[in-house]
Order: sequence, then structure tokens, then C-alpha cells
Amino acid sequence: MNIKLKQIISGTLLAAVAVVPVSSYAGNPDRGGSAGAQELLINPYASSSGWGNSNTSCVRGLESMFSNIAGMAFTRKTEVVFSHTNWLGGSGININNFGFSQHVGETGCIGLNVMSLSAGSIPITTTDNPEGGLGTFNPSFINIGLSYAKGFSDNIYGGATIRVIQEQIANVHATGVAVDAGVQYHTGKYDQVHFGIALRNVGPKMTYNGDGLAFDANILNGSQYNNSVNGYTASFENKSASFELPSLLNIGLAYDFYLTKDSSGLKKDYRLTVAGNFTSNSFTNDQYSLGLELGIRKIIRLRGGYTYEKNIGTSTSVSVFTGPSAGATFQIPFGKDKKSSFGVDYSYRFTTSFSGVNTFGFRVNL
Repeated sequence: MNIKLKQIISGTLLAAVAVVPVSSYAGNPDRGGSAGAQELLINPYASSSGWGNSNTSCVRGLESMFSNIAGMAFTRKTEVVFSHTNWLGGSGININNFGFSQHVGETGCIGLNVMSLSAGSIPITTTDNPEGGLGTFNPSFINIGLSYAKGFSDNIYGGATIRVIQEQIANVHATGVAVDAGVQYHTGKYDQVHFGIALRNVGPKMTYNGDGLAFDANILNGSQYNNSVNGYTASFENKSASFELPSLLNIGLAYDFYLTKDSSGLKKDYRLTVAGNFTSNSFTNDQYSLGLELGIRKIIRLRGGYTYEKNIGTSTSVSVFTGPSAGATFQIPFGKDKKSSFGVDYSYRFTTSFSGVNTFGFRVNL
């Protein structure tokens, strides 16, 4: 990597570190509820959600498209992931997620991610029929992300995602665009020290449009609204207020402990990773996450995490989550060199109400 590019990336890292003291006060609960597209804050992947999204600095592969896109550059060849989330058990909300990434060039990788959230069938009600009886409608939330990540050196990786956001019911819809960007830095004798920064959900305001915002009214004398049958009927459209995207900044650190050694002084059969992450939210409380992952012979991974924010787990909390999360991965290596694998992921996130959040995932890494 040339010297100029190194200086640019190093400057970006230093600038991000410099804003940490400012960002630590950026959480603004007074603005809670004023941002839309909240599905952008939902992690649909089972692996990273199992340790509380604390692995911003060390996440690798396709799951990086949620927390820090820079980690996707570690895709060896091809990776495919499908996951299903039973969101807030008992609520009837389900999330399906599909992702695909492909190594290109010497150090590059492209990725595609589609996340779909379904809230089930909801009765149609109107001012004239508040009790329903008019059928049902099905809200739809779909996010499609296209990503590119690249290794700039043996230590520095970066990437960006462009995401299209689509929200709609039968007669109202909103479309938006968001951009994510992230950097990871890995160092140490065995690359066991990890540092990561990611800026997520940055984009223009979104606005709802559609026939559902229109209404008919009787006009008297050409200007006054009147329920009288005299006059004529005209159609009007309410203008929907625009809303911001839930932008945030992730800053993470992690360290790998290798628990066994061989003649070279290192053996990676047993690994314990400690990871921490700070999330500066623009429209709600800031969050602090701490997580652990134990890797056993690249076959089993056990993980747990805790996410803290102001008043979490109390009656005044603005979050349904209580903090703890846990998960596991079981993967089977295959192929001539045993570098390809098939894996099954699971995570559980604890909540104050409902029956928690269960996420199941399947992955193929070629």
C-alpha cells in the first residue's frame, strides 16, 4: 500500500479516536421516537447478535454488513448466509435475512444482503369503521444492501455499503437510501489486537407517500369544508412529515487469547476473544457492549454478551431488552484442504416483555 493511502487511513483512525470524548455525550434520549426506519437497528445475524454486537472490531465475513463492513474483506472465497429471527416472541413479527459475498481481485470483496421484516396481518380500520371488518393489510419492511470491502494492507481493512430502504402497506409507502462505512485495524505478533470504527445509517430524510394519505371532502362555495350534500366533493392529500434515519457510530476493541501453544509458541485450536464496543446513537441512549467468544478447534464457538444503556432493565427503560445475550455456532469443515465449512448459528436476546428474541442461521463458507 502506498504511503499516501496509509496516511489517509491513519488520519481517519486518529480523527475517529479524537471524537470519542464528544461522541460519548451524543446519545440524545429527548429525540427518541423521532427517527424512522428502526429496522436498520435490528441485527438479523445469529452469530454477532449472540455476544451483544460487541465484535465491531473483529467481525469477519458476511455478518460484517451489519456492524462493520470492513470485516467482509476477510471472505476467503464465497460465503452464503440465511437467518430467521422470531422477533419479540409472541408479537408475530418475523425477520428473514439472506446474504451473499464473493472475493474479487487480490484483496477485495463484494456482498449483497436482503432483509425482510413481516408484522403479519393487521385489521383495516377507518374513522367510519373503527372496529374493522374491512379485511387486513400486511406491513412490509425490506432493506437491500450492496457492499464492497478491501484489504489495504496486512493490518488495515475498509469498506462501504449502500442500502435501499423500502417500507409500505397497501396504500402508503416510503423509500430511502442509507450509507455505511467502516475501518478495521489488526495488529500484534499474531494479529490478536483488533480496533474498529463504523458509521452506519447515514442518509437523507424519508417521507411517506401514497393514496392512503388522501381523503375526500365536500366543498361549499368553492372554499369551505362542509358535510352538507350541497356543493361538490374533492380529493385532498395530507403531506407526511419527513423523518431522519437512526444514524450511529460504533467504536470497538477486541483481544484474542490463545489458550494452547505448540513448538512455535502458538496454537489456535482454543481461542478466547474479549470484545467491547461503544455505540453513539443520534436518537436514543448510547450503548456499551461487552462480549466473550470461545472458539474450539474452529468447530464450536460459544459466546455471550451484555449491552448496557441508561436505565436498562428498569421500569423507566426505553428498551425492551434487559442486556444479556448468548449464542453458539457449530460448523463442519469440508473440502480437500478443510478450509470450507458449513455452519449452524443460534442466538438468544433477553427481553423484559414477550419471550425474548430467537435467531437461527445457516452458513456455507467456501
